Amino acid sequence: MKPDLMEILCCPVCKGDLTLTSTKTEGTEILQGNLRCAKCALDFPIDDGIPNLLPPEDRD
Repeated sequence: MKPDLMEILCCPVCKGDLTLTSTKTEGTEILQGNLRCAKCALDFPIDDGIPNLLPPEDRD
């Protein structure tokens, strides 16, 4: 995931702002991390550079 994507992303549940925490990067690409909604406090993981923006109850 590119950090520039944060400009257009919002929480899919409540449309609140997301905060990015990266745990593994390669150059400017975020490979592992987390997106957290400041409004509803839900977490959305980033794995292999892909943010999983499904609501928690719809994830496997």
